[in-house]
Amino acid sequence: MHDLPFFRSHFESIVERLATRGPVSGLDQFRELDRNRRAAISETEQLKTALNAESAEIGKLRRQGEDTAARQEQVRRMKERIAGLDEQVKSLDEEFRGVLAGIPNIPHESVPVGRSSEDNLEVRRFGEPARFDFEPKAHWDLGPELGILDLERAAKISGARFALYWGLGAKLERALVNFMLDVHTREHGYTEVLPPFLVTSESLFGTGQLPKFKEDLFKCEGRDLWLVPTAEVPVTNIYRDETLDAGALPIRLCAYTPCFRSEAGSYGRDVRGIIRQHQFQKVEMVKFTRPEQSYDELETLTADAEEILRRLGLPFRTVALCTGDLGFGSAKTYDIEVWLPGQNAYKEISSCSNYEAFQARRAGIRFQSGKRSEYVHTLNGSGLAAGRTWVAIVENFQRKDGCVVVPEALRPYLGEEVIRPRR
Repeated sequence: MHDLPFFRSHFESIVERLATRGPVSGLDQFRELDRNRRAAISETEQLKTALNAESAEIGKLRRQGEDTAARQEQVRRMKERIAGLDEQVKSLDEEFRGVLAGIPNIPHESVPVGRSSEDNLEVRRFGEPARFDFEPKAHWDLGPELGILDLERAAKISGARFALYWGLGAKLERALVNFMLDVHTREHGYTEVLPPFLVTSESLFGTGQLPKFKEDLFKCEGRDLWLVPTAEVPVTNIYRDETLDAGALPIRLCAYTPCFRSEAGSYGRDVRGIIRQHQFQKVEMVKFTRPEQSYDELETLTADAEEILRRLGLPFRTVALCTGDLGFGSAKTYDIEVWLPGQNAYKEISSCSNYEAFQARRAGIRFQSGKRSEYVHTLNGSGLAAGRTWVAIVENFQRKDGCVVVPEALRPYLGEEVIRPRR
């Protein structure tokens, strides 16, 4: 959420910057509310000036023995009008906050301007897509042939967009989660947390999923509890309505959770396989920083996610999202895209974002430095999406005989060097 006084006083320049995102709803409503508020405040100030003058005149007339009943009645009506205008301003301020809750974050000045993902800017690349002397298979074919992935039975159990892993398929997913957590906690300085997988509406508002993205979420019937769409939600809300010690910043946390998304806006996209699921597993990294630290911390956050792919030997590229492709709450985002031979394309496997104070203001997360208190900056990124990493390993390291070579970094976790078809 935006700072209301700042948004009001810098409205035109903010509108100009937000326009780089594309059409943004709520700005005309904000302008109208501001116009009404200014009119109410102006009338209040005029009435108060007139009230002071009238009160002084009544006092003068009383001293002269004049009848002031009519003028006192006029003063009473003026006071009632001022009280009504004050209530109107309070009501308008509440409406302002409601409107602001639906207005996206302001893109950072370093974000490339563009309309869609076609305008994203590649900033670096690691490895080259594998060249096969055979036609590589997609994971939705290779997984069932290996006996490690079963989409048909998953659909029988839960419907479309769910996966059932068998044997080494299940163990590979678990190995990936453990490997990611170990690297981030032992080498990258993160503290592991295991948060609840159900969260309240207040938590989802704090990180920006509510009210705007309600249709993308799964809610428990009759309860104010929602399945987490990402660990970003419970981990960021750990410090909701708290003031942190400036000396403790930056705070770096990481967590494994399953994630649940309705994918309401993704009809027809990635319908095959396990690229886009209603349930998937992910390791998330979350940071709380001082404002002046946050963009340096975004670079290290992104590098931490990239390091997982480097150690697994998976080709990837990192792109800076353009203004038109930014998420609702993000001021700047890097997407890391892994190469998938079965789709002959790069696919997002991590999104690393700096939200600046946007989430902290919604969630009430501050830090104290001396007598000064201000909002922290929050950052988060996948480190990584386990299911998509599973896909990348199966597709990139497949062999002509139908086996999949296990990356060396994972062998201590999996206890196998090769995944072979089950006989």
